[in-house]
Amino acid sequence: MTDILRPVLELSVIIPGILLAYLPVKNYLRQTPLKLTAWLLPLLLGICILGGAVCCALQIPTRWFLFPLLPVIMLIYHKTLKISVWKSVSIFLAVFAVFTCVKSLSRAVNALMTTDLHITENELWLHTGAGIFYNVICLLFVLAAWYPACHCVQTMVTDENFAQTWYVFWILPVIFIGVNIFMIPKHRSTLYTGRILQCYIVFSLVLLIILLLFYVLFLMMAVSLNRNARLQQENHFLSLQQERYENLCMAIEEARQARHDIRHHFVRLSTLAEQGDIEKLKNISLLQPAKSLAITCISVKIRLLTVFSDIIPPLQKEKTFLFMQWFPCLLIFP
Repeated sequence: MTDILRPVLELSVIIPGILLAYLPVKNYLRQTPLKLTAWLLPLLLGICILGGAVCCALQIPTRWFLFPLLPVIMLIYHKTLKISVWKSVSIFLAVFAVFTCVKSLSRAVNALMTTDLHITENELWLHTGAGIFYNVICLLFVLAAWYPACHCVQTMVTDENFAQTWYVFWILPVIFIGVNIFMIPKHRSTLYTGRILQCYIVFSLVLLIILLLFYVLFLMMAVSLNRNARLQQENHFLSLQQERYENLCMAIEEARQARHDIRHHFVRLSTLAEQGDIEKLKNISLLQPAKSLAITCISVKIRLLTVFSDIIPPLQKEKTFLFMQWFPCLLIFP
């Protein structure tokens, strides 16, 4: 029974790992959290128990069962989400990289726990105490990362300004996963040679800390990029507003000038009519003021359409178009 429990404990960290991977993307689930948990949790528990039994029966390390299984779990994870494959794969690998570092640390703890047992042959799985330590550390990490994952990382997933960065982020966890796999000692006795065990513990801790620091730097970079993108959008919007304001001012000024010219022309006509100067009245043409008025109305109309075209609701386009037909004339003849 103990032999089966040891590989099962190693594989059971899949459950807190999947939980942590779902925290940043909980708003993008294809199913409700309750329905997803109802079928995914029994599936993962069955995989852990079946995997433990297979590893125990075939006498193989859990990694030979886990690595072929990971692409399947990753596919299930991606299919339950409404996000791009780059985002889902990057988040999944980021969690897996952290748990791989914790596994290396647990391997060192396992060596410390079994120092007095004088075990010479290589062990396939962690001892029960080290397996429990492995699960406890992973659970504590999930609790510690709960708030950042639900807020900061979730913002990164939502922000489209950060979309292209996901194309390269997966490289970082893959490198750390490879380093931790390379660190697995081929022979158990290697850890007890000189100060190899002490160096192994320190190196495992340093790897974990460096990985977490990289994640923090990545998060800070994402926040900075997001802030800069928003500032650029706000500046662009302000420049558009300034341009619209200047167009509106020019339209009003042109209408004011046209109104002044037309008023001056009619005052002159009225004066000549009062004086009874019919000859001069005949020589004054009404065609030029009419042309000037038409050109001014068209110019004002174009400027007003430029100002309001981007902020008019689609359902009000027709009413606004009729308003634009008469508004220049209202400016000229209030």
